[in-house]
Amino acid sequence: MENLYRVKNYINGKFIDSDDKLAVYQKYSGDLLAEVPVATNTQIEAAISSAAESFDIFKQFSAEKRAGILRQIYDLLNQNAEKFSNIIASEAGKPISYARSEVNRALDNIETGIRATLEFKGTQVAMDYLNGKGKTAYTLRFPIGPVLGITPFNFPLNLALHKLIPAIGVGAPVILKPAPQAPVTLLLLAELLAQTDLPKGAVNILYTTNELSQKMVEDNRLKILSFTGSDKVGWKLKSLAGKKKVLLEMGGNAATIIDETADLKRAAKKLAYGSFLNAGQICISTQRIYVLEPVFDAFIENFLEETRQTKSGNMFDDEVVNSSMISHHDLLRIDTWVKEAVRQGAKILEGGHILDEKANIYAPTVLTHTKPSMKVWSEEAFAPVVLVEKVKDFKQAVAASNHTRYGLQAGVFSNNMKHILYAQKHLEVGGVIINDIPGFRIDGMPYGGIKDSGMGREGAWYAMMDYTEPKLVVLDA
Repeated sequence: MENLYRVKNYINGKFIDSDDKLAVYQKYSGDLLAEVPVATNTQIEAAISSAAESFDIFKQFSAEKRAGILRQIYDLLNQNAEKFSNIIASEAGKPISYARSEVNRALDNIETGIRATLEFKGTQVAMDYLNGKGKTAYTLRFPIGPVLGITPFNFPLNLALHKLIPAIGVGAPVILKPAPQAPVTLLLLAELLAQTDLPKGAVNILYTTNELSQKMVEDNRLKILSFTGSDKVGWKLKSLAGKKKVLLEMGGNAATIIDETADLKRAAKKLAYGSFLNAGQICISTQRIYVLEPVFDAFIENFLEETRQTKSGNMFDDEVVNSSMISHHDLLRIDTWVKEAVRQGAKILEGGHILDEKANIYAPTVLTHTKPSMKVWSEEAFAPVVLVEKVKDFKQAVAASNHTRYGLQAGVFSNNMKHILYAQKHLEVGGVIINDIPGFRIDGMPYGGIKDSGMGREGAWYAMMDYTEPKLVVLDA
């Protein structure tokens, strides 16, 4: 018990305990990592009330002061970077090299938010026609109100910051609720936030049950819901959110197309990493690869060699790419999906089995001869499993890529400009990545999806637009 992380919920500027506890385990060893207090109904009410009350204060802060708070968070996180990397790896099962990358990205994310905060503005409105002749018009942007941010386990720090940073940037209070699989990172972040110039109640961070979380989703004092997680949960929350503005960043089933002009060795190396990194538990992890017939055999040879070189094991091994899945349930789920696919005609080219049941590690797996009726095709695998299929031409590859209810990002490896232009026009996704994997992301870009992958965009500037509303000013000069 001496090595446990000691964390509490952060409500109205105070750290508050509760009798009910959630046990959080190290994902590779299974050792107890922390006991997280589960916020009570009374504590949730205190968080909502404090967020609502602080809104009138926080929205008056100048952009310079809000950017200064973000700078304080940056400095404190930078000083504690290795501590956060270790806890992310432990509770999320993330390879330590990738956990360090998450912290570095979080720092970059804050820097992006600082710039956006200082530069954020409205727009001039064209008015010099009809009855507007001789007038000048522009918009000013104001925060809509307190934000409820619900975050997932796979990026417990940086995806929370994608809700926190724009909220601070516009002066909107925020309540953050982490996922039960990995809540410790965010509660430790609260200890850094308590050292900044944030006003009381401007940020509340608490873990609670899904039932009590619903109270926050339904409460009209919170004006925005920003959710990252599964599409099933996200659409349900949207139905409960009433008049709130709702932003959803949800599941993916990312496809990549390889044509005859692609650099096959480079594509194979990148796609093996993009398919198996973090056990495939990334919304834009590559799940389906469509290769044009003339280069299929050459690509498969390269890709299977890269797959075999992908190292699996303890997340604290610097060379490991594929470590523990988030739970034993998910390990058994993907094993069942793969076996079902094989019974329905799929062929295993590599992997297809559990590597370490105790540590919840599944082998990097490559399947072919799959069909849309199979779960490994139609659903989000969120596991180290990728499908590789041969297609006759580029249009067929695009059609196959679109054959999913998801639409987050897609990759295209091509040096054929006609193919590139066709892809950017016809791929049904929020982002088309040319000559790189669907998992490419920098934190300032407008990131989000269409169809069942959600609505709205992340990235500091774009989220700040969603967190604010314009007020038109017309001058008769």
